[in-house]
Amino acid sequence: MEIIMAVLAGLLFATAIYNLLQKQILRIIIGTVLLSHGAHLFILTMGKLKRGDPPIIVEGAGPFTDPLPQALILTSIVISFGVTSFLLVLAYRASTLNKTDNMEELRGSEHE
Repeated sequence: MEIIMAVLAGLLFATAIYNLLQKQILRIIIGTVLLSHGAHLFILTMGKLKRGDPPIIVEGAGPFTDPLPQALILTSIVISFGVTSFLLVLAYRASTLNKTDNMEELRGSEHE
């Protein structure tokens, strides 16, 4: 199962990098979203996909699952949601002011 998750995270990373290298702002934002999802899967895979009891200490309990990867992913989801919403508002503002979403046109010419 870890192999499948690692391959899926790699595909998400590859798709994210492809989208980050595009000229449209929306594709760049989609690339950052896919990059964060790939990081979430990577963290979950590195924490080992095992089943066990909840991490509550009681007498006679079996092996526990590690809650740290889940806590890191939850924190990362909140941060990536904030960054994505900020980037969407920034892209909307830039496209309404400049009437384009092309990064080459937003950058301007070297002679200005």
